[in-house]
Amino acid sequence: MPSAPTTASRSPETATRAPGSAPQDSRPAVDVTALTTRDDFLLELGQALSGQAAVRPVDSLDEALQSMARGRRGQVLAIDAREVADVRAAVDAAHAQVPHAVVLVFAEGPAQKELGAALEGARVFAVLPASIKPRKTQAVLARAMGEALASEAAPTPRAGLAAQADLSIGAFRSRPPQTSDEEHTGRPRAVLIGAALAAAGLAAGAFWFFMHDSGGPLKPATRPPVASVSVSPAVDGPADNALAPAAPAAELLPEGKVDELLEKARLAMHERRFAEPAGDNALSYYRSAAAADAANGEARDGLQRVAGVLATRFEEALSGNRLDEAVLTLANFKAASSADARIAAFEQRLYSAEMSRALADGNVDRAAAVVRQAQQSGGMAADQLARWRTDIARRQDDLKLQHLAALVEERIRDGKLTEADDSARSYMQQLQSSAPAHAATQRAVHALTAAYLRKAREAALAKNSADEERWLTEARGLGMKPTDVTAFQREVGGARQKAAQADVDRTLQLTRAALRDGRLTDPAQDSAGWYLGQLQSSDPGNAALADASRELSGKLLERARATVLAGKSGDADLAQAKRWGADPKDLLAVQQLAAAKTREGADPATLASRLTRLRGSPPDYPKTALAQHLTGSVVLEYTVDTDGGTRDIHVVEATPPGVFDQSALNAVKHWHYAPPRLDGAAVEVPVRTRMRFELPK
Repeated sequence: MPSAPTTASRSPETATRAPGSAPQDSRPAVDVTALTTRDDFLLELGQALSGQAAVRPVDSLDEALQSMARGRRGQVLAIDAREVADVRAAVDAAHAQVPHAVVLVFAEGPAQKELGAALEGARVFAVLPASIKPRKTQAVLARAMGEALASEAAPTPRAGLAAQADLSIGAFRSRPPQTSDEEHTGRPRAVLIGAALAAAGLAAGAFWFFMHDSGGPLKPATRPPVASVSVSPAVDGPADNALAPAAPAAELLPEGKVDELLEKARLAMHERRFAEPAGDNALSYYRSAAAADAANGEARDGLQRVAGVLATRFEEALSGNRLDEAVLTLANFKAASSADARIAAFEQRLYSAEMSRALADGNVDRAAAVVRQAQQSGGMAADQLARWRTDIARRQDDLKLQHLAALVEERIRDGKLTEADDSARSYMQQLQSSAPAHAATQRAVHALTAAYLRKAREAALAKNSADEERWLTEARGLGMKPTDVTAFQREVGGARQKAAQADVDRTLQLTRAALRDGRLTDPAQDSAGWYLGQLQSSDPGNAALADASRELSGKLLERARATVLAGKSGDADLAQAKRWGADPKDLLAVQQLAAAKTREGADPATLASRLTRLRGSPPDYPKTALAQHLTGSVVLEYTVDTDGGTRDIHVVEATPPGVFDQSALNAVKHWHYAPPRLDGAAVEVPVRTRMRFELPK
């Protein structure tokens, strides 16, 4: 099924009043069907129509033909050639089913000329560029709609492409009944309606060019509906020179007797409907009355009063920077009082406001269009136009520099600093050659220098001196001063020291954790011995290295002693203990213990039985245990060294736990023995004993 009509993109229909209809009739006089799926094409087509007809978008030729066959008004079919494989077949099918349809074909680029040749002899009204050119397309559309109205009233097939004949349309106003001579001329009333509609389209084209030519995307209107301005007499062809504010797309002047028109105008003035709504306002009624009776004083006076109101509205709109509203208001003001001396000043102020807005928005294309319009209007001083051109040139340069600066920042984010032509460095070179002192250039230099220094810092911390120097060279090329380079190197040196200290601290933590977990030499790369080796290589003078080495050697000696007592060799642990600085006397004691184990009768139990305690008092009974009448025992292990002293004392078992432990440990610390001798030499002896705590009787 056909889609809903639209004036821009694929939105609901916005119809305008048919020529000569009563104000309550809002139906368009012509149906325009667009065979396309492109919303941008629909938008431009709707803008070119300027409200003279609604556009019904369809996706296929069948939908278009169904929609047009049901229509009871003039039919215009706009074919987007980019959407149709066989345009000639589509044109023939359209005329076969809807004989009176007027067909327009829109083609893109070189295809336009080729398609024009291919359609030679076909019933095509015109072949136009798919990238719609507002003024040309408006003129052709207006004539096509007039042709559609004429064809509906008196169908006459057209062969070949439409000739671009000039149109000369007078103001549409009430006429006497048609005579028989008029009937014989073949110019029925419908033709006049179509011609008037075409003229309205041309006036709308002038307005559209002033408001939107080269001005970027269309912005939604923020004004209330304004003005109903009729077609000026003797509109001739496309309004190529309509560069000043012109009449907006509007309805034709209302018809009626002068007295009736004046009565409606008085009511509209009373109700403050000065220039809106379209077709039902004081301006339209006074203009229609003046057109019917040029000498009517009330009509002339009414137009002057409306012009006074519109002048005030123009001032308010301009002061409020509502430029679209100001354009339309000025157009209505000119329609009300075309000879008013203020028009030139109003136009100059409007051009100035348009220029200020375009420059503020950075829209240099729109600003250039305003200059062209102002120059062709002849209302602006040459020195002002020169200043505007200078401002535009300056803004264009600024935009170019800002674009290059944005590319520099984008490539920095992408990490493309020096690669080929599409890099931050290449765009920076363009910036510096164009405007080295410009603020955008300076910001980009600062950003790229910082990026180079980040790379240099990373290389320095990774101890890659070649890459560090490479990035510093790039930074120097951007103007980095030697003092700044020195300061950077000093800062990097400090950062390197901090990083090294952090590594040392981390290694020490790992060493302590390995000692705590008993990972003295295994696994190979996750042991206390491996971490201490890393620390010894990176920071041999670290004060914590000695303490950690002493702790590791002590634990290795303990493990070697336990291994020997278990009847195994402790040579590997003794070798590691020696590497980490174990006391030679302690090493010798373990070695002697190992030698004693090999001698007959020299097992630890035998050696322990030979021990004689020379000095030592019994443990103190803990006061808390005594007060609570607690008894218990503690099993301890310790070593009697070659001097007879005790060391490596630790609790193996305690009953009850934690009550008598400290008393037992304190007592054994002060015991002294006569060590046993083997082959005349004192030897260390491991001892295990149970100490009982009983209440005195």
